[in-house]
Amino acid sequence: MARHFADTRQPQRMGIRILAIRCSELTRHFQRGEHAVHAVDGVTFDVSIGEFFGVVGTSGSGKTTLLNLIGGLDTPSSGHLEVMGQRLDSLDGRRLALYRRNTVGIVFQAFHLLPAQSAFGNVELPLLLQNIPPADRTQLVEEALDRVGLDRRLDHLPSELSGGEQQRVAIARALAKQPKLLLADEPTGNLDSRTSREILELMRRLNSDYDLTVVLVSHDEAAVRLHCNRMLRLEDGRIVTEDEI
Repeated sequence: MARHFADTRQPQRMGIRILAIRCSELTRHFQRGEHAVHAVDGVTFDVSIGEFFGVVGTSGSGKTTLLNLIGGLDTPSSGHLEVMGQRLDSLDGRRLALYRRNTVGIVFQAFHLLPAQSAFGNVELPLLLQNIPPADRTQLVEEALDRVGLDRRLDHLPSELSGGEQQRVAIARALAKQPKLLLADEPTGNLDSRTSREILELMRRLNSDYDLTVVLVSHDEAAVRLHCNRMLRLEDGRIVTEDEI
């Protein structure tokens, strides 16, 4: 049952660019008392299938809000947002929930692991919500944990794992449902520099080995430049630069 990531970059190798994400004049505005906050303000960009794409900016620049829009965790105020062929700006709540369940995997700065569940149990949780049969769930979980180098830590509780291992479990949890797109919001923010490098190198290998489209949000521009193919910089909700790396 378990399927592997398809070689979705192949058409691009023949000169055809296929888009995973397409944003046009995307906005997300909040009202705080009498003041309007332009968290994302007229953003236009695209990401190709198979890219490792970076978004950088200081705190408050709008990068997390942008990632939440792409992940279907929030809805835009205006503009066009298409991800893997789906118009997210026009989806209702039920269809957004299906999108989050079936299309996208998200990794956060905080690990969000259940302390009473093993690594296996934490990775299995989203598959339980998808009503996947037990034998297939086991295969998917074991494959995901193997991909992140934790095939011998299946039965360990989060308290028995290092910070880097806990983030690997969180990545495996996102991978287990075999998403088309992986979003990472400051995934190394709670880790030391050596472990941060290991996590980013792992994500780069997943991108390279499985042609998984990855969007990485980070305040660390040097790390983004080291691992990503392209990068945009946000400031006050607007794109100020976009670079090929």
